[in-house]
Amino acid sequence: MPELSVVIVATDSEQRTMLQVLVDGTSVARTVHSCATFPVAAADPVMRRVQAAAPEVLLVDIPSDSHSPAMRAIELLRQELPDSAVFAIGSLSQPQLIVSVMRAGAREFIERPTTTTDLLEAFVRLSTSQRRVQKEGSRGKIFSVVNAKGGSGATTVAVNLALALQSAYGQTALVDLAPLGHTSLHLNLKPLFNISDATRNLHRMDSSLLESFMTRHSGGLQLLAGTNAPASIEPSNTEFVRLFDMLVGHYKYVVVDNSSRLDAASRLVANLSECVLLVACTDVASLWSAARVQHYLGESGNRERLRLVLNRFRKVPGFSESDAETAAGVKLLWRVPNQYFAISSAIDRGSPVMEQSHTEIARCFSGLAQELTRNDVDVKRAAWSLFKTV
Repeated sequence: MPELSVVIVATDSEQRTMLQVLVDGTSVARTVHSCATFPVAAADPVMRRVQAAAPEVLLVDIPSDSHSPAMRAIELLRQELPDSAVFAIGSLSQPQLIVSVMRAGAREFIERPTTTTDLLEAFVRLSTSQRRVQKEGSRGKIFSVVNAKGGSGATTVAVNLALALQSAYGQTALVDLAPLGHTSLHLNLKPLFNISDATRNLHRMDSSLLESFMTRHSGGLQLLAGTNAPASIEPSNTEFVRLFDMLVGHYKYVVVDNSSRLDAASRLVANLSECVLLVACTDVASLWSAARVQHYLGESGNRERLRLVLNRFRKVPGFSESDAETAAGVKLLWRVPNQYFAISSAIDRGSPVMEQSHTEIARCFSGLAQELTRNDVDVKRAAWSLFKTV
């Protein structure tokens, strides 16, 4: 992720200093200028210095005892620097203030006291949004897959979706973020390196080194394997941002198997993702868990990217797909048929069902890949409707 230039506007000297430390601590942004007063007019010397710094982000601290000067400054900054994103920092205990700040033109409202993680997530959201408006095809897309609860089938979905994308479009990577990675077992691979090796070598990472950490499947899919033992030291959020920035610069599609991992890293990857597939079954416990997972991931602004995938799907009398959507709080994207024996046998053999190309279950995963990429390629595809929702 390219380094973002940031200007800090804060009247309190301690807050100004703290924000600079936090910004620079993200390692994806740097402070290029700080202001001790709010600009009040276009010709204001403060405004001229801000414009000269040409920031991509403006951090505006809103004092708890006086909101009006900060609000006017946000409006002025948005008017004079339309290409810069304004992030406001203040108290979440005042809902009307938040609404007013967003109406004034702020892109983000970040809670005080602020943390490096809060800023990093906001910077990631901004960079992801900027990439989406860039020329089509210039950067890859990330699809992350997460379980509603253990055993729902996220790894199966991730592996077969990645194989389907590779088969159709090539240039696909599968990244295993599970606490204990199983994707290599599904693919019958024996990786020499895993994601921990990659993150430890980010300081010297380039395209060639990245490829050396990947394990190639016979169909061309590239796997960045998960760890085979619980990690004693997890990579930082900044390291994950750098890694995934490398991946989307090198591959057209990146599928991430989060499995049942729910932490700051999985939420960060959700921020980076084009779509987050929440895999659940139709039982009560699974849908109950799905609602809690979507709430957790949605707290950092990912709710609009979440989509429900019902695995081992079968019709249940008196229970509809809309009931599943309501229970989980997520819009249904896809249904995977209940073929437990075929899936379990495929896992035991290390031969994914996508390799059984003419089966119903393989066609289902091909259809899911088409659905996720239907706006990416300028070709007309045959309709797939057996498991697709409308």
